[in-house]
This record gives sequence, C-alpha cells and structure tokens, in this order.
Amino acid sequence: MQTIYKNLVKTTAAGLKRVFLESQHAEQVLEKLLGSDKRLGSRDRRFIAETFYDLVRFWRHLEVLRMRQPGLDESDYFLMVCLWLVHKGHDLESWPECAGWNAAELAKPILGEGKLETSVPDWLWETGVEELGDRWPGEMAALNESAPIYLRVNTLKTTSSELQNILSVEGIKVSPVTDHPDALLLDGRTNVIRLGSFRKGLYEVQDAASQRIAPFLEVEPGQLVIDACAGAGGKSLHLASLMKDQGKIVAMDIEGWKLEEVKKRATRAGLKSITTEFIRGNKTLKFWDGKADRLLLDAPCSGLGVLRRHPGTKWKLSPEMLEDVKETQADILDRYCRMVKKGGKMVYATCSLMPGENEQQVELFLEEHPEFELEAQVRTWPSEGWDGFFMARFLRK
Repeated sequence: MQTIYKNLVKTTAAGLKRVFLESQHAEQVLEKLLGSDKRLGSRDRRFIAETFYDLVRFWRHLEVLRMRQPGLDESDYFLMVCLWLVHKGHDLESWPECAGWNAAELAKPILGEGKLETSVPDWLWETGVEELGDRWPGEMAALNESAPIYLRVNTLKTTSSELQNILSVEGIKVSPVTDHPDALLLDGRTNVIRLGSFRKGLYEVQDAASQRIAPFLEVEPGQLVIDACAGAGGKSLHLASLMKDQGKIVAMDIEGWKLEEVKKRATRAGLKSITTEFIRGNKTLKFWDGKADRLLLDAPCSGLGVLRRHPGTKWKLSPEMLEDVKETQADILDRYCRMVKKGGKMVYATCSLMPGENEQQVELFLEEHPEFELEAQVRTWPSEGWDGFFMARFLRK
C-alpha cells in the first residue's frame, strides 16, 4: 500500500474545505490543486485525485466514522481525510494526530439505509425513490463508481484505427467501444489533452453515451442545424463531423464565454461549418423562426446522470433548484421549438435520470404543441456502464 505523506493529506483537505465550506465546484478545485505544486509526481497526483473524489462521493460516510471515533471536530478537514484513509486500510498509527484511534473499528463497512450507503442527501434519496422506484438504488450505486474516459475520433482528420496507432506511439493505450463507432476507451487515467494528437484536433474527450446524441438528430450534409444550448460545443463539433463539415451549424448559448470555447475547439478540429450566436432573448430566436432543418436542445438539467464525473453536484442541488430546472426546460422547449421548419426534426436531451426532467417534459410538450410528433426516445443508464442520458426526437409535421 502506498506510503501516505502529510503534505498530500493537507492538500486534499484544503480542496475539500473549498467544496463543502466555500461551495466551489469539485472539478475546478481539483484542477487548481493539481496545478498548484509542480513538484507533485504522477503517483501523488493520483492519490490526491482519487482520495478527493472518494470523499466528495462518500462524505456522508464520515458521519458514521466520526461516531466510531468520538471527539473529532467535523470542521477539521485534515482529520476527516485521515479518518477516511484509516477506514480504507492505511496505517496512520504513528501520526500524533491519529494516536489512539481504533483502526479495527474504523475499518468496518458502512452499512445501513440506502441513502447512507450511497451517500446522498435525504431529500435526493426520497426524490429518486419516488421517481424511479426500485431502480434508483442500483443507479445511485453505479453513479458512485469512478468514471471511465472516452475519446471521440474526429473522423474528418483521422480514423479510429489510425488514431489508436498514433496514441500508441504517444504511449497511450485505447480500445474500440461496441456500437459506438467513433468512440475509444482510454486504458487507465492520463491527461490526454497534453498530447500532440489532441492539439492537432484528432479527437475530443466525450463520454460514449453522450456520443449517441448527435447521431440521434439524424443530420445530413448541407443542412442548417442549430445547437441551441451549445455550452462549450462538444456536440456541435460532433454534428459537424457527421455532416462532413458541409452545411451550417449555429452554436447558441446564453453565456458568451462558452461560445468563445466553441470557437477555439472548432479551430483546433479544423471545422468551417460552425458559427456562434449569443442568445439575446426572444429576438434571437425569432430571427431563426422556422429556418432550422434540425434543432438540438441539450437542455439545462440536474446533472444527476453524470454524478460519476461530477460527484459534487449532489451536495449543491436542492428541491427548489430541481423545480427551477424543470421550469427552465419546459420554457426552452416551448420557445425554442419554433426555430424548426415544417418537416424538420428536434432532439431534446438531458444528462438526468429523473422522469420529471425527461419523459414528463416530453408529454407536457406534446400536449401543448400538437404540431410536433414523437419519433423516438432513448435512455442510457449508469447501471449498464454508461453515463445517464435521455434523448427524445420530434418531427415537426
């Protein structure tokens, strides 16, 4: 077992304090932690990242561990990390801070109610049971696993087999993914965006389940396609690849800095078909009224389907936030759908597991918009090895 150094524990503790006391985003906190000390080796970085994410996922387990070792101050994040490490079998008996700890007691498994075992807030557990029933515990358990890393091949610049060979020369091992033609699974964890192959635009980092959304829109070269909630543009890039960079893709968002990222990524990928447009309310939407052959609404959502990658989300959500998200989704569907021309198609997608954000939104939309009909809807489940995504495709009659 790896030797534990106090400086690594202190670094991890400092990150957890920023997440739980200062409400910072876990992914951004970890990035800063790993970039703050150039002396950290690969094993040190791996220890910090794995311990940090484990504790973000299983923070409720520390409630049990503190009861097994009474007298500890829950605001002492250094000791909270030590508790976890002893629980996982590390020997810290020689550390003065841990003197007299009952290692055997701390090492016992965390058992009890599902919300405790899977480490989620009470309200979220109850919401999951209400919406997904018996399926919820298994999905939540799967979401506590470490997420694999997938790449999406930029088929305009290379092929899957060529990229595998290129990455092999760079010391990176990947393997194809069944039923996902443009996806490669990374063997282990490494910072692939530092590689020359990434800087040349040969691939993007994108989960395999997420890679199903762009093909689901059924785009063709030469079409006008609007990605109306584009974010940083991952799906816009995929759409452009599927369209062989022929036609026009308008990447829209309400946050300008995200559109700047779209431009950078499109340039790296060598794409000419992507333009960006900042959404300035209904005026922007009205300009595109009835013009889009295809419309992608990768809508704002709770993010509960991607907790493997963003475990801190479950501690930031609240029942009120979940209701606000559903109202936003319904509003986006209602206002943005008008950009689809007659005979055109629209895909509504989320990275949530909750029917209230998915199937129920589809039902509500169809009730209020009889000019659309549902063609198909698909889910991917964490318990089946994927991130949790939902997608529904509509035809404007």
